[in-house]
Amino acid sequence: MKKVFIDGKDGTTGLKIYKRFENRNDIELLIIDSDKRKDAGERARLINESDITFLCLPDAASVEAVSLVKNKNTKIIDTSTAHRTLNGWAYGFAELSVNHRRNIENSSRIAVPGCYASGFNAIVYPLVKNGFISSNYDIVCYALSGYTGAGKKGIAQYEDENRDSELNSPRLYALTQEHKHLKEMKAVSGLAKFPVFSPVICDYPQGMVVAVGLYTERMSKKYTAYDIYKMFCEHYGNSDIVKVRRPGYTQGMIGCNNFAGRDDMEIEINGNNDRILITSRFDNLGKGASGAAIQCMNIAMGIDEKTGLNIGD
Repeated sequence: MKKVFIDGKDGTTGLKIYKRFENRNDIELLIIDSDKRKDAGERARLINESDITFLCLPDAASVEAVSLVKNKNTKIIDTSTAHRTLNGWAYGFAELSVNHRRNIENSSRIAVPGCYASGFNAIVYPLVKNGFISSNYDIVCYALSGYTGAGKKGIAQYEDENRDSELNSPRLYALTQEHKHLKEMKAVSGLAKFPVFSPVICDYPQGMVVAVGLYTERMSKKYTAYDIYKMFCEHYGNSDIVKVRRPGYTQGMIGCNNFAGRDDMEIEINGNNDRILITSRFDNLGKGASGAAIQCMNIAMGIDEKTGLNIGD
């Protein structure tokens, strides 16, 4: 039985991780007293007593928590943005490549990807890795997410019965092109420059779609949507967690909240001979956060990676 501590259990991601352990008998949860949540000494004791510690904290607090680790056998799984592009940290998206999975299996430091970055890298990494686009391709990406991705304060705003009427509509943000996920989107995908990224927060709780458009004439050769579909199928193999859908799989519209409550992801390729649209659809709190964190823990433990996850058809 593994001893697990969640540093930051009362945050949105921390609570989701905590609830996933309710029916697991292979985990012993170490619980900090509520009045000691910010006591560095008590946190250090529990971190070093654990086999695995999840960090569900702001960036600075996550960096501080890592500095408290003295037990060389303690594995850290960090859900913040603090360590996602640092050497020595495994990037927690196992499906991207054999090396990504191997690093999660063998590392004592694992960084859980950001939600938008998960959807973006799931699309762009295979395109660059397999030579369908160059690293200098000018990528424009837009994405829509449920409001739970905004954290506790954002959730409180949206769920306030006296909220501002503007919250009734989708809202475009990160207007200065400085979104905190951009760093890992560029570094992990293999791009030479940052994409233009336009995220939109919407008036529903969970679920997201990330979309990337391509001009076929600007790819390494004029690939069809079906060519790209075949490449993605080969890249992701028979993954139960990242599913690849053929062109025309969705007739009409792709909903953003269809994967709410699930821990898998769906990639779909559509378009025509001139323009291709590739989308990834998943739950921002599932494969985009706590589900990915649990999957990383399962891989690090050497057990079935789907243990405790909700995987659809």
